[in-house]
Amino acid sequence: MQHFTLIVGLFAFLLMLLEWTKPGLSNPLRPICDLRVLKHFIEEARDAEAAMLACKEGRGLAEPVTVPQTKVDFNVWERKTALEQAQEVQSGLWLLNQAIGSLRTSVTNTALHSHIDNSLRNIFSIGQVLRSLNIQEYTPPAGGVAGGEETWRVSSASELLQVHVNFLRGKVHLLLSNAPICHQGSS
Repeated sequence: MQHFTLIVGLFAFLLMLLEWTKPGLSNPLRPICDLRVLKHFIEEARDAEAAMLACKEGRGLAEPVTVPQTKVDFNVWERKTALEQAQEVQSGLWLLNQAIGSLRTSVTNTALHSHIDNSLRNIFSIGQVLRSLNIQEYTPPAGGVAGGEETWRVSSASELLQVHVNFLRGKVHLLLSNAPICHQGSS
């Protein structure tokens, strides 16, 4: 099942990449508005979390890592502009990429490496999905995350992977489900 899931994920990524790099065509990347793509990434993030909880090794991190806040105050979220929401999600994905990347160096179990590598690939793929929705890529400021971003620190691998799942289920889902480009032409 894991092998099949990996093939499906890689195939989806390959299709996005081929669509994006079509030589000679001036059309922008077609928006990816189907939330089943995100659901797939959430399920894989849950698998990584479950694998980490089942494993005795690598539960602690060498040092605490900064992660995005996953709690969503819907009144505050809805008052933000689409650009502010996108920047918050992009910076959160950047933080998760950094944190999960550091987790990879502290784990020696090859099965966990597979889950961690898959999580990193999925974060990259989500970035591609956001790009297809005309959401600019996040460029971190010199000191790390922009000043207004809410973050916190976690010290265990299971906490980190739980944040990953919750961030995808929360802010990423909200951003994708309300992307203006996905609602054009519908009234």
